Amino acid sequence: MTSNRDRQQRAAARARLEREMTLRAEAAQRRRRLQAMIGAGSAVLVLIVGVVLLVTLTGNDKKTTNAANPGASASAMPTHCTWKPKIDPSASPQPELQKTMKDVGTPPASGEPRTGVQTMNVTTNVGAVEVQVDTANAPCTAASFTYLASKKFFDNTPCHRMTTTGIYVLQCGDPSGTGTGGPSYEFAEENLPTNKRPTYPAGTVAVAKTQAPGSSSSQFFIVYKDTELPADYTVLGKVTKGLDVVQKVADAGVTPADPSNPGDGAPKTKVTIQSLTMSAPSQP
Repeated sequence: MTSNRDRQQRAAARARLEREMTLRAEAAQRRRRLQAMIGAGSAVLVLIVGVVLLVTLTGNDKKTTNAANPGASASAMPTHCTWKPKIDPSASPQPELQKTMKDVGTPPASGEPRTGVQTMNVTTNVGAVEVQVDTANAPCTAASFTYLASKKFFDNTPCHRMTTTGIYVLQCGDPSGTGTGGPSYEFAEENLPTNKRPTYPAGTVAVAKTQAPGSSSSQFFIVYKDTELPADYTVLGKVTKGLDVVQKVADAGVTPADPSNPGDGAPKTKVTIQSLTMSAPSQP
């Protein structure tokens, strides 16, 4: 016969087994819940990573598009030109600047051509230079040069600066020959060579300015060798004939204004613009 003690031992063993099974079931249930939570978390993580990747790629595509088309994010071209007085009437007198200015009035306030190209013919004592002016992309600059040319503003004026080191340009358009002269007005920059390398390749004709924005005027420079400059200077157009004339002047060297900068000064070969004319616009 089974004794009471044996029955008690078997009952205790069953109870222990049941407890162990219950604990194992509970542990298995916790593992399943944990795995489910981990699985859900992984799915959320994958979803988040996917969204971030999509946003990143979309953003990169947007940047690439804008880089390929700089005008995509740029503001629209103004519909009229603003001719700003070079000397603020309300400011203190500037006699030195007034001495170098040649006041011939200002161009018309509206009606400037905004399509096609023009031809700028620069006749100098050392040869002729022909420039195709980008009227469509630099309408205000073209309008200013057309107006000044009609007033014979550039006739019998010197090209006062030549650079042969670092940057390679012949600079003209200042009747005073001092480097600070020009008309009585200035205007905003346009047609800037953003995202282009070199910024100013050989043959480019661009408009000089001070460090201040909106200070373009009559001075221009002809680039005779690829030049890297900040894209701050309006591209007026490109030389189509006569770049060799400028190269010969550069080959003759400069008379430095500063001995510490021997590649920058007045050209040793004196260059005088005898006449500068602008044609009517035409389609390229």
